[in-house]
Amino acid sequence: MFKNKAFLVFGPRQAGKTTFVETLLQKIDKNTLSLNGDDADVREMLAKPNTAQITQLLVGYEVLFIDEAQRINEIGLLLKIIVDRFKSVQVIATGSSAFELSGKVNESLTGRKYEMMLLPFSYSELVNATDYLTEERLIEQRIIYGSYPEVVTDTANAEEHLKLLSDSYLYKDLFTLEQISKPLLFQKIVKALALQVGSEVNFSELAQLVKADQKTVEKYIDLLEKAFVVFSLTAYSGNVRNEIKKNRKIYFYDNGIINAVTRNFNALANRNDVGALWENYIISERIKFLLQNQIDAETFFWRTTQQQEVDYIERTANKMLAVEFKWSPTAKAKIPITFIKAYQEAETKIISKNDRASFLTNLK
Repeated sequence: MFKNKAFLVFGPRQAGKTTFVETLLQKIDKNTLSLNGDDADVREMLAKPNTAQITQLLVGYEVLFIDEAQRINEIGLLLKIIVDRFKSVQVIATGSSAFELSGKVNESLTGRKYEMMLLPFSYSELVNATDYLTEERLIEQRIIYGSYPEVVTDTANAEEHLKLLSDSYLYKDLFTLEQISKPLLFQKIVKALALQVGSEVNFSELAQLVKADQKTVEKYIDLLEKAFVVFSLTAYSGNVRNEIKKNRKIYFYDNGIINAVTRNFNALANRNDVGALWENYIISERIKFLLQNQIDAETFFWRTTQQQEVDYIERTANKMLAVEFKWSPTAKAKIPITFIKAYQEAETKIISKNDRASFLTNLK
């Protein structure tokens, strides 16, 4: 704070960005102007920002907080002006979609911002809030209903919260910014992705399944990533001639959205997709772990044309980690010999439900 940079908090809707910033503002206790991009008058006032207007707006304030900033045209220009010309004012902005989603950010904020990704509660946060044993007992709850704040704090109405989110609210930015010309097709794509979590996505096959052209499918998936609904792992390729190089796997940031989209909240004992749900859960939680510990890592999966595979590859500056995920501790699993020979420097792990604490926290 107060280092002449904008502080941007990104993440999906309902993940707690506003609550987080409001708590932060209470701690720093500075005179703050709070604006909300969802308010039409705020959008109109800031639509074409200029120095004189901003000077008048910020008189007497030390902090400017803009919630839902992605709704404001030229938000990049506005932030740039404040950072460059109002050095005593700390600007904080939240976005439930990447700012470039609107297509109206013409000014670069390179070197002028700190960014934080705020996702639904992580495993380590939940353990810290209660205790290890309590969270272990809730593992099935987390895999089915996820970790959105409202879901965690109001378990009795978890399904209702998730259905409201998944039916439209999570994609509000996409519909509002008129990037989605075919909402029904969009929701078909989301459901198709939810039904094939953990599998490689073939855009051509997906386009045939939802009866759309491939470019539209690719565009809508890109928008889902920019709205922080899904993220993707690309195929890792280095030393092996027959490695798959171009494919992607797509995961959801929260398991509850998968089950809400597919309308399947059945207990794990009555499901045949437990392996896929576990893989989505553990990879999305690992992404949270990396973010919260500020670990700069590239993430991939690995597969050959002969269907040898590794679920998850993680590369940092000085380390390579290869992981297979199995829900059952007794299930047989191993890292392929082809991979081990090609990447002898890689550390390998098999992670079952009994191992998540060591994989998702700093505990050993």
